[in-house]
Order: sequence, then C-alpha cells, then structure tokens
Amino acid sequence: MKVVLQRCKEASVTVQGEVIGSIGQGLMLLVGITHEDTDKGAAYLAEKIAGLRIFEDKEGKMNLSVTDIGGAILSVSQFTLYGDCRKGKRPSFIAAARPEQAEPLYNRFNEMLREKGLVVETGQFGANMDVALTNWGPVTIVLDSPSA
Repeated sequence: MKVVLQRCKEASVTVQGEVIGSIGQGLMLLVGITHEDTDKGAAYLAEKIAGLRIFEDKEGKMNLSVTDIGGAILSVSQFTLYGDCRKGKRPSFIAAARPEQAEPLYNRFNEMLREKGLVVETGQFGANMDVALTNWGPVTIVLDSPSA
C-alpha cells in the first residue's frame, strides 16, 4: 500500500456535485493498493498514521499525532498512485490492484483507523471525485507498507 498523507486544516470530497465526506483539521489520505497488499500492511499503515507526530505542540515542534489533537481523517482511494510513467507518455496502471481486490482492503484499512478511535470520512471508491483541501504547513508525507 502507498499513502500520500497531507496535514490539513480542512478537506472534502465531492461526487456529482454532492459533498460526501469532509473534515476540519486532521489528515487527508490518498490511498493506493497494489496486488501484493494484505491486511498486515494495512494494519502497519493504520498504526503508523494514527501515531505519526506531525502536528505542532505548544513549543512549535512536530510532536503531536492526529489522535493527540482530536483530528479526523479523510481517506480517498487513489489507484493512480501506482501509475508507472517510465515508458512512453501514458501511465501504466498494471501495478494497481483490481477493484475487486482493492476495495475490500481499502474498506478494511479505514475500519482499522476507526478502531483506533479516529473519525474517518471517505470518498466513493471508483467514482470521479473532486477533492479539496487546505494543506497545513504544507506538510506532505509518502508512506509505504512493508513488503509482503
């Protein structure tokens, strides 16, 4: 799994003109899933994300997690994270898991985050989505699950 994590002041996702998920301060996650991904990798990333200290404490140091600040998560599936652009001008998405494999793991990953006490809003798997966020910092980090 690959997650692009952005610390945000607010974020939302809209499908066909309707806002289907929105949060205030917290984390915006773009989540990509490949063929070898498992629940173990999802659990690793959920644990890492819940405890990642990227919010500032009273001294201005990145020392607090999304859990510590009572923030929320907006999680959006993003198969294009596995786009391969090394050849030609059109990305190949052969490394991205097929929807029938990716969607259940994406849903399980979000449930793992909820089990850690986090509020998790989501986009709509497979839909064309308009995603908006106010990146806070900006802070953007790319996380990968360990190899299977």
